[in-house]
Amino acid sequence: MLEGMTTRDPRATALARLAALFADETRAACLLALLDGRAWTASELARHAGVAASTLSEHLGRLVAGGLLAEERQGRHRYVRLADARVAQLLEDLAAQVAPGAAVRPRTLRESSAGSAMARGRTCYDHLAGRLGIAVTDALTARGLLEQDTGFALTDAGLAWFASAGIGLERRGRRPLARGCLDWTERRPHLAGVAGAALCRHALNAGWCVRIGSERAVKVTVAGERALFDLLGVASTALR
Repeated sequence: MLEGMTTRDPRATALARLAALFADETRAACLLALLDGRAWTASELARHAGVAASTLSEHLGRLVAGGLLAEERQGRHRYVRLADARVAQLLEDLAAQVAPGAAVRPRTLRESSAGSAMARGRTCYDHLAGRLGIAVTDALTARGLLEQDTGFALTDAGLAWFASAGIGLERRGRRPLARGCLDWTERRPHLAGVAGAALCRHALNAGWCVRIGSERAVKVTVAGERALFDLLGVASTALR
């Protein structure tokens, strides 16, 4: 070893391998699709990415081996999902950084409509994002239920609000109760963490929101508009 040369950080190899997993457009497309929080079959992802099933299988193998995806098998079907919330956070953070320079004009009316729907409201792995996510986050903050001064934190009033709304907060593991997640369309943080996931799950189960299309887009229902106004004072105009 040359005099004065420092030993290479042992994390360098692992970091390079992780970056290599993202450095392919097909794998990136699959990872972004899986941000909807659901499990997809290999054939569904192949159609989404526009590649042959055999090609997609090789990519999925690398993502599973690299710890970014978890695999499940049911009979003849192979399902994959994001490994955990930490992978989703990393993916969303990366997407937020590249989105401004990567924006392209929609090529078709369908692409334009899908993009508008995603910006209006979508799921970000297991929590609400887009204008919907921001509107809910702003309402929680304005009512003193959520603090954003030094990171996201639910107040005592916020904990009571979740309980009164019938939204259980299962605080298990190391996942934070509340966390800010940078919204790649709004360029502001929305609520993630245990509280964000619980709120999103409740919104879907209670029929406040419904999934639309094959992407992550969600639409607020009439019942949802009424509930969000009654519980948080969110105006329906902020959800459209």
